[in-house]
Amino acid sequence: METGSQPILVESFAAFTLGIIVYFIGARLTLRFPVLQRYSIPEPVSGGLLFALATLAIAITTGREIEFDLEARDLLLVYFFTTVGLNARFSQLISGGRLLGILVGLTVLAMVLQNLVGAVGALAFGLPPQAGVLLGTASLIGGHGTAIAWGPTLQTEYGIDGAAELGIAAATLGLIMASLLGGPIAKMLISRNQLVAPLHPEEHTATAATPEPGAETGITHVSIMRSLLWIHGAIALGYVLHEALEATSLKLPLFVPCLLSGILLSNLLPLLMPDRNIRLRGPATDLISEFSLSVFLSMSLMSMQLWTLATSAGVLTVTMALQAVTTTVFVALVVFRLMGRDYVAAVLSSGFTGFALGATPTAIANMTAVTQRYGPAPLAFILLPLVSAFLVDLANAVMIQWYLAIW
Repeated sequence: METGSQPILVESFAAFTLGIIVYFIGARLTLRFPVLQRYSIPEPVSGGLLFALATLAIAITTGREIEFDLEARDLLLVYFFTTVGLNARFSQLISGGRLLGILVGLTVLAMVLQNLVGAVGALAFGLPPQAGVLLGTASLIGGHGTAIAWGPTLQTEYGIDGAAELGIAAATLGLIMASLLGGPIAKMLISRNQLVAPLHPEEHTATAATPEPGAETGITHVSIMRSLLWIHGAIALGYVLHEALEATSLKLPLFVPCLLSGILLSNLLPLLMPDRNIRLRGPATDLISEFSLSVFLSMSLMSMQLWTLATSAGVLTVTMALQAVTTTVFVALVVFRLMGRDYVAAVLSSGFTGFALGATPTAIANMTAVTQRYGPAPLAFILLPLVSAFLVDLANAVMIQWYLAIW
């Protein structure tokens, strides 16, 4: 699609407000079409996709693209992962140590397969083999940011015209696939293997931690203010850690050190000050977590520029279809089995699909939708972000450079 006019700019506050509206649109769609709930399609996904289609129609009819200021969305991502850290327990991390190692190995293997499929797609359509990384981990596991970062290098050094646009289009399509496949895969695994969630009647949400002795059981304005204070304290510590890591030339997204800061505060403060009755977990923190994730994902889906898919429709359609099939088979036959063939493995499978094809927030949204329908799996919400939001960025940087070096 060609556009000759100035884009329509949606400012940050308006984009944030639209994100909330889009969530309610998705919730309404879920009520109206039970199939969405049956296959655990998150409300922000259905609402966001519908809104993205509406912006595509506007762009086609008016010739003006729509761009969103997503500053508020990025802050919501930091909020969400900080709450994940505050809900984490060292005991859960220790008990999941073996599974964490297996998940890391599976992620590396998935990245190799992803770039292999990308190379096949690129060569089949006459593109340089180096373009395969844009149809593989640079855009899928890496997401829009990695695709944009590597685009200029691939265009300049390997002569791939429109490399950034190809990567953005692949990342956009991957995000859609990730949002739509995770829930159905989990449903298939749970139904086929007759799995049930472990009994945790005290846990009210997917990411909730076990209430501590003396913890508040309800949500009040005081509990919300207390939770916000702890969240901001963890974020402040995360900023300090982020700057320290950048000083060592280790670049990670801000939400990663905030996740780690939340884990440290949540586990160390009660031990260092046992007499102060410090409570960092609770229903209020879970409420803030769910709000942040829902609006973040709504804003991410609604702001997708679907018209970018038209620039390389052929290679995108074929290669992304191959990526979807490969990922589905890999998750169902390898990830689920090696992660234990139990309910937690099924939930992790939906999350693995989410970040392998899309992004970590998509993975969390997939798992949240599954656990809301079938029951809690708190360990899955601890293990997966440690891999998808932390280790995978480091592994992907090495993987991309290795891939380009072999051609």
